[in-house]
Amino acid sequence: MEPTPEQSPHHAYPDHWEADVVLRDGGTARIRPITTDDAERLVSFYEQVSDESKYYRFFAPYPRLSDRDVHRFTHHDYVDRVGLAVTIGGEFIGTVRYDRINEQGRPASAPADEAEVAFLVQDAHQGRGVASALLEHIAAVARERGIRRFAAEVLPANTKMIKVFRDAGYTQQRSFEDGSVHLTLDLEPTEKSLAVQRGREQRAEARSVQRLLAPGSVAVIGTGRTPGGVGRTVLRNLLAAGFTGRTYAVNRAFDEGLTTLDGVPAHRSLGEIDERVDLAVIAVPAHRVPEAVADCGEHGVQGLVVLSAGYAERGSAGRELQRELVRQARSYGMRIIGPNAFGIINTAESVRLNASLAPESPARGRIGLFTQSGAIGIALLSGLHRRGAGLSSFISAGNRADVSGNDFLQYSFEDPDTDVALLYLESLGNPRKFTRLARRTAAVKPVVVVKGARHSGTNPPGHAVPVSRIPDATVSALMRQAGVIRVDTVTEMVDAGLLLADQPLPAGPRVAILGNSESLGLLTYDACLAEGLRPRPPIDLTTAASPQDFRDALAEALADGTCDAVIVTAIPWVGENGNAETGDGEVLAAALRGAAAGGPAKPVAVVHVEIGGLAEALAAASSTAAPRTRPTTLAGRPATTPGTTAPGASATAATPPASRTTGTTAPTTDTAQPTAATPTPDTPPTTTPATPGRIPAYPAAERAVRAMAEAVKYAQWRRQAATPGKVPEFLDDTIDEPGTAALIDTLLGPAPDPRGRPLTHDEAGELLGRYGIPVRPTLPAPDAEAAVAAAARLGYPVALKTTAPHLRHRADLGGVRLDLADEEALRRAYGELTDLLGKPAELLPVVQAMAPRGVDTVVRASIDAAAGAILSFGLAGAPSELLGDTAHRLVPATDRDAAELIRSIKAAPVLFGWRGSAPVDTAALEELLLRLSRLVDDHPEVVSVALEPVVVAPQGITVLGASVRLAPPPPRGDLGPRRLPNY
Repeated sequence: MEPTPEQSPHHAYPDHWEADVVLRDGGTARIRPITTDDAERLVSFYEQVSDESKYYRFFAPYPRLSDRDVHRFTHHDYVDRVGLAVTIGGEFIGTVRYDRINEQGRPASAPADEAEVAFLVQDAHQGRGVASALLEHIAAVARERGIRRFAAEVLPANTKMIKVFRDAGYTQQRSFEDGSVHLTLDLEPTEKSLAVQRGREQRAEARSVQRLLAPGSVAVIGTGRTPGGVGRTVLRNLLAAGFTGRTYAVNRAFDEGLTTLDGVPAHRSLGEIDERVDLAVIAVPAHRVPEAVADCGEHGVQGLVVLSAGYAERGSAGRELQRELVRQARSYGMRIIGPNAFGIINTAESVRLNASLAPESPARGRIGLFTQSGAIGIALLSGLHRRGAGLSSFISAGNRADVSGNDFLQYSFEDPDTDVALLYLESLGNPRKFTRLARRTAAVKPVVVVKGARHSGTNPPGHAVPVSRIPDATVSALMRQAGVIRVDTVTEMVDAGLLLADQPLPAGPRVAILGNSESLGLLTYDACLAEGLRPRPPIDLTTAASPQDFRDALAEALADGTCDAVIVTAIPWVGENGNAETGDGEVLAAALRGAAAGGPAKPVAVVHVEIGGLAEALAAASSTAAPRTRPTTLAGRPATTPGTTAPGASATAATPPASRTTGTTAPTTDTAQPTAATPTPDTPPTTTPATPGRIPAYPAAERAVRAMAEAVKYAQWRRQAATPGKVPEFLDDTIDEPGTAALIDTLLGPAPDPRGRPLTHDEAGELLGRYGIPVRPTLPAPDAEAAVAAAARLGYPVALKTTAPHLRHRADLGGVRLDLADEEALRRAYGELTDLLGKPAELLPVVQAMAPRGVDTVVRASIDAAAGAILSFGLAGAPSELLGDTAHRLVPATDRDAAELIRSIKAAPVLFGWRGSAPVDTAALEELLLRLSRLVDDHPEVVSVALEPVVVAPQGITVLGASVRLAPPPPRGDLGPRRLPNY
């Protein structure tokens, strides 16, 4: 919406303030600046506000707005006077306004940094979180315009508005003056305000998905008059699943005399239906979708599943149609799954929704599934069904124009019917948000992800998402840091999901192997070693073993305190007559289930070869089991029952696992943390299957072991996440954050180049020094005499190095000469260097004092468009450059992150005394990593830092080289007010 000429030409309409938001009840609304075109909307809005709300706003009876009021409230300069409106269907439902004031409370301009703020929300929309969303956005606008504080006068009886201010999380002061409450809010975001904002975002977005998955009524728009076709198929699937709500068939081509179709009411439009429809499934050609969406919006539909194709997958014209579809739906407060979607499923007994093209609704289970691809969705549904697994919910988002994997994570976090979330993703529209949501969700239930288009860079049709410059292996490492179980294929996803959904998490990596085939046991043993597990020697029951022998051996293995998990291998056994028997799989399954049910809670997986009915029998044990009910706390969340273990909780938390030493770490002790914690508002309950009988079965040892290994790594992450790392307080005493900010402003200048600028050696040294990162000085040596003078100043022994880009850090090419003990050695080295590699003007040689001997490492920090700020570490030279042996962590890094970072590279033993060498000072190295992490986190203008080499000696570290690049800070959407993405 463009401003009229009456508005100030010096302040153009700020369209970047426009945003779609999800309200508390899951509906959407649009926030935008108010313009002079809004006069009639403002008057109409005000007429619908109650007298009481008007009194609270103006402190006096105020039945109508005068022409002067309307002019004042619609004319803004977007700097000192700003008004925002929340709209649904193009009409106002709430407004907020600020006016900049001086210390005396009178109208002012910059540099005054305080503003008076006032809200007004239609009574019919109060309680939906409208004022809270407006406060977030008007506060962000104010900060952008240099305003640091809001002042508000509120009548004591206006408790709702007082609560909005109180609950926002900002630092505030309150006083009572002249019969009103005077509030002052400091607008600088705090940990509390961000936590409040994200908590509201989580509840709202989870609710928006829940409204789609649990509607009270569904209309299928585009239901065919004859059998077949997309719409008629969805209607048939809805009825076959036993949907508990009301179902309607809608098609404008229906004959006027047609009243029912397949036993449900048939209508030509939604307007003919006597009640409001919650969910509409649209299955009409793309050119008719806008008409259907308008019909839905005008009749109060809450959400849409758009199966229609012909959008962004068809090219640029389709992309614009898709964007217009999203704009139209959101203008009515509706969210969209699709377009080009496969549909949605909710197996909850109270819902039984199959609004999809899947001909058979999956059994009820504990797995939630999200996929961006219909074809992959079909394959996953088929694979899970074939393995006897049930689902709690399923969303196939198609082109993912609106509802995304992030929304599904929000929903899965709270859904008590979901124990494991499986996601097939082809892009991450908001990577920082995904990482944050995944970390929080993974803390209470497993999140398994397959990332498609890993190397092609393909995005979903119509999407413009940030392109990552980091390798796929780095993306995987960052996901794992957030607790995400990333696998490579959908088969691995199903394998891991089955184990995680039905088995407790292992307390450690120790695996017992038992079975009736020595060869299959050895294959399993080898697979365990390859996956980093610690297998016990396989127990061979011989081919004569009976189901009872399996039961006894499994019971004994589970009771063994030196093992954390068990893998059972089974082949057809030899009967009494000496013939091989494929056997009755149900008999063996019953034996294994009995042993598992009677022993300590440890994960069990079965590897089988040609045993008929075994996998089906193991899967049938509890594929439709309901969650075990638990007492409910006052907060409405199930309380933890002592002595019980939920899926995704460590089975033997009371028994710490044995100390372990990996090939890349110093010896450490990994003690299991308690897994049953008191529920909090941010920690949803976990649930336990009613029966522990279901055991996942795999046709190959490698698949079972890989799934178990993922469970082991995830369990370890969960134990560590229970006691998160921290940033040591001692850093604060040696970091000059304000001075660094001032230095960065000076270096960038008043009009910084958007492309940024590299710092000189001295500038980089000064900047890093303010964060306690000293860089060993270097002096230029344009000729031999200058080199000798520099050495005299620095003190012998010295190093002579070239700094030309093509020779930098290339000791192998002769560009670095070390341990030059005197002037003679220095002159000789200078001559050799210039004779071999070129003139001094080309080589740019420098002299530097020698550092103590140690291990050369590389430490980097950079801003990736897709992943955010990343901290990287590796050994200098071939290990990191040629072999890619580099580890990564997201910023800000904690003490635990720093310790794991240096231990997670394959060459880490070099740091800890490999082959009898002296261990180096890893504590100093960890401190360096923490300081660099703080620098790039505190100052987003620092977009790239490379410390190379960093020599880590037995005592202390030395940074010999540093390059730093500054640029205007990239936008941080994850720190701004809540808003839905616009693709």
